[in-house]
Amino acid sequence: METETIIESFTTLTVNKLRTGLAILGIVIGIGSVIALVSLGQATQQSVQNSIQSLGANLLTVIPGSTSSGGVRGAAGGGTTLTDDDAKAIQTSSTVTTIQAVSPEVQGRTQLTAGDTNANVTVIGATAPYATVHNLSMQSGLFISDQDNQASSKVVVLGPQVVESLFPNNADPIGQNVRIRGISFRVIGITTSKGGSGFSNTDNQAYIPLNTAQLQILGQQYLSSIALSAKSQNVMTEAENQVGYLLLQRHNISDPSQADFSIFSQADILSAASSTTGEFTTLLSGVAAISLLVGGIGIMNIMLVTVTERTREIGLRKALGAKKKTIITQFLVESILLTFTGGIIGIILGVLLSFGISVFSGSLFVISPSSILLAFVVSAGIGVLFGWYPAQKASGLEPIEALRYE
Repeated sequence: METETIIESFTTLTVNKLRTGLAILGIVIGIGSVIALVSLGQATQQSVQNSIQSLGANLLTVIPGSTSSGGVRGAAGGGTTLTDDDAKAIQTSSTVTTIQAVSPEVQGRTQLTAGDTNANVTVIGATAPYATVHNLSMQSGLFISDQDNQASSKVVVLGPQVVESLFPNNADPIGQNVRIRGISFRVIGITTSKGGSGFSNTDNQAYIPLNTAQLQILGQQYLSSIALSAKSQNVMTEAENQVGYLLLQRHNISDPSQADFSIFSQADILSAASSTTGEFTTLLSGVAAISLLVGGIGIMNIMLVTVTERTREIGLRKALGAKKKTIITQFLVESILLTFTGGIIGIILGVLLSFGISVFSGSLFVISPSSILLAFVVSAGIGVLFGWYPAQKASGLEPIEALRYE
């Protein structure tokens, strides 16, 4: 009997192919958009996490300012509170036992030129430990050395994206000169690509000696940040506290709530980024869910029209002894067939859309099995939910009145 019902439902739906196709289309768009948008959100989240984790092992970052984090809470402060002496104190203090590398840094956006080409990049004044702290590897050449920094040498290390912009003819930039704010710098190295986007894109950065950046390029004696590498993941909290209280002492601040600096760990940044991208994914899913709701309403309207058109048929079947349960089952099966067919096509469409987005945008291709399972469950649920009312209406028709209907 069940097989006969499914075959009969399928036959009924194929009688008016256009209407059936339009009903399925709503579900296809809804399911496809849910999978594609959830995939986009998850890919964004994974990309952000990868970018943060690639910044360095056991990374702590001290910045001037008022945001709080970890063992020390920042309050009022400005952007000129960290100095080279602070970085040296962290490195040499007997009370700081959990830090293995210290990287004082300054940075700013500026133009780099090479011949007729130019690029707007982030220029970072760095010392030799920068590469270790930030997990930076070299594609070719060398990174900045202690000698380069002590001599305020005019040397520069370029990210691969900067190389593409300044040397579009695939010329080897090592040994060539680029100009930064009118000053000539010799290229000594190219970093390995890490990927990324926006101002935090490490591929679109240039590195020069810290002293050179402070004295000749950026003209600032204070530090933009101090990056620290803890000895292990297990001592991250202890490291935050040790560094925090050392800086409080150096800055003559007795109340930690009034600190003029902030300390961030990778976990802090990762948690904040994951929360933000998670909300972004939820928002995208909510937008896509509206499409599913619209598709479900469309199916209900189609089934209501079908009930009206088949009133005489329903009356005849009931007059011949068809039970109410049989009528309900018939219309529910038709509704579920519509949504299941749309769900399967929508899943295929969603996966293809996700793959296309990843190819054209260069982002990660992430498909969550849970989103596909959810799509199946939702499509079945829509079939039952929005098919129930038309099925109930059909089963409630009186045989005599139905047979008189024209």
